[in-house]
Amino acid sequence: MAAKHRGFFSSFGDAVASYAVDVVYERRQGLGPSLLGAFLKVLSWIFEVLVRLRLWLYRHRVFRDTPLGCKVVVVGNLTVGGTGKTPIVLKMARLLSARGRKVAILSRGYKGASDSMLKRFWRWLTQGNRPDPLVVSDGRSVLVGPDEAGDEPYMLAQNLCGEGVVVIVDRDRVEGGRFALRRFGVDTILLDDGLQYLPLRGQINLLLVDSRDPFGNGSMLPRGVLREPVSNLSRASYVFVTKSLGPPDPALVSLIRRHNAKAEIISCSHDARELVEVDGPGRHPMTDLKGRRIAAFSGIATPERFEETLTSHGARIVANRRFLDHHAFADEDLDEILELAMQAKAEMIVTTEKDAVRLQARFRPPIPLMFVRLEVEILGDPEGFNAAVERICLGSSSSAR
Repeated sequence: MAAKHRGFFSSFGDAVASYAVDVVYERRQGLGPSLLGAFLKVLSWIFEVLVRLRLWLYRHRVFRDTPLGCKVVVVGNLTVGGTGKTPIVLKMARLLSARGRKVAILSRGYKGASDSMLKRFWRWLTQGNRPDPLVVSDGRSVLVGPDEAGDEPYMLAQNLCGEGVVVIVDRDRVEGGRFALRRFGVDTILLDDGLQYLPLRGQINLLLVDSRDPFGNGSMLPRGVLREPVSNLSRASYVFVTKSLGPPDPALVSLIRRHNAKAEIISCSHDARELVEVDGPGRHPMTDLKGRRIAAFSGIATPERFEETLTSHGARIVANRRFLDHHAFADEDLDEILELAMQAKAEMIVTTEKDAVRLQARFRPPIPLMFVRLEVEILGDPEGFNAAVERICLGSSSSAR
């Protein structure tokens, strides 16, 4: 009975959160969404005041950031989700490691095991020792699973396994960075999703902007998707306009230049390169989707983009299930996905790579289960991403803003 009640409340909570997300992304119209939107707008004004106050306190050295004594490259955005950050962090880490740098990726993690506020308070009360940060990968092997690490750190660790890149998760990324220096002797730190993490000082800020939906409806959380005001484009050393098909929109460039006259603007594409079997070594070209009946599911911020990727390669989506971003798949969810796929006579089930890492060995349907692997490329630069990494990360940090 207790499990049944937990399932009901979990489903009800997911439904409420999904409704609110639809309001934020302007997917619902009518009186109810308008009233909720007005309430969220008031909360967003309060949130904006708090964000501006926090930034002011750090800017005027009331709160102080901490230098680590090594190269720290911050990769982040002004919005929540959907800018294609993970493939950029992955490729940048891989290229830096190949050039002889000892790289650590620091992440806060998401819905993985973490040092909670209650645990920290109890440790302060009892004067206990702080536990070491969670090492997801030591550069040679993956040490923990996605439930403990969080989906994105685990995905990074899995892709970089054996390439010498350390992946560490800790809410306190200053301590995480010190641990990486002490334990692994790193000389370069990539601060994943770290633009809003002000206690750690970075020499270079890489700010990602989605080319198709740069700043949502222009409102701060929770009415919109902005974590900081658009004016904070001024904090960027470089602006990556992601998921581009060509040169950035002149109106977007003008907006960026209004707040940041010096940052280099770099367009990059996020191309679907291949289909990968979730439970096997198989790699298949995206052309295998052409004319196939596909059941799709995803738990990401902008599922529309994923679905467009499938249809643009000729897939016929006959069943589709959307979950909230970073959704932890329960057995009931997987049963529902399989039932939808079988009822629609789907030939294949396809998801995103970020969602695939959360499935582990629990979901093995009788039809092929694949995920789409994305790869990022710099547009308009004959030497591509390699040249950008050389220029940004391996040059003199004194030249960065």
